[in-house]
Amino acid sequence: MKIIDSHMHCGIRNVNQPYGLIRSELDDGAIAGACLFAPVEDVYDRYDYHFEDSQAWVDCRQRANRYLLDVQKEHEDFFAYYFVWNDFRHEELGKGYRGVKWHRHEYEPVYRYGDPRCGEFLQEVFRLELPVVLEESYENTMYFLSRVAGRTVVIIPHMGMLNGGFSALFREGIWEDRTVYADTALASRQEIVKFLDRYGPDRLLFGSDFPFGTPCQELQKIERLGLPAEDIRKIVSTNILKLMKVEL
Repeated sequence: MKIIDSHMHCGIRNVNQPYGLIRSELDDGAIAGACLFAPVEDVYDRYDYHFEDSQAWVDCRQRANRYLLDVQKEHEDFFAYYFVWNDFRHEELGKGYRGVKWHRHEYEPVYRYGDPRCGEFLQEVFRLELPVVLEESYENTMYFLSRVAGRTVVIIPHMGMLNGGFSALFREGIWEDRTVYADTALASRQEIVKFLDRYGPDRLLFGSDFPFGTPCQELQKIERLGLPAEDIRKIVSTNILKLMKVEL
């Protein structure tokens, strides 16, 4: 079985999280590869709510995203996700990215959803059928899901911990939509079990959120659930590879 961590941060611009560090962390858990996102620190200034983009930030962001493409080209079982910001460069999506990272916390600068370029970017996401890892406020999560309306898969990281909370999203019924998935990074055992009891294993993805979580420990959390072997296989391997249309 080829285990894939669906949620890791990798970058060398404003942080020191190179491929070699990622590979070492994965080796500790006998994990084959990972989906990689640029660190937030390489994409925008998360500590300035009124952050305005600049050419320096555009260049940093582009280099950060392309570093992941280079890793993907050079190393089997590593998959680059494009971390989008308000320049909404839809032309970048066709360069080989396997998904999109759409991320902000409530205290951070906001996405400009009303910008026509946002719509153009989403249309290209839909055309390429790229999964979107969405970490947003509760209100913007609900807005985004209604706007996407099933036209591509949306993955809610941490089982919604930073999207308004698992309980709120579970009550709202967002996972009744078969195109909405969840990853397990830093989620509690109780939340994972509740999701599995309602929806089964077909839309759940193993993730660690490295460097905030440890891949081997997050994997053990899944392995200790006492699930059938085939269900474990889906969560740690099959589901994410199918989403990215990777040959099994």
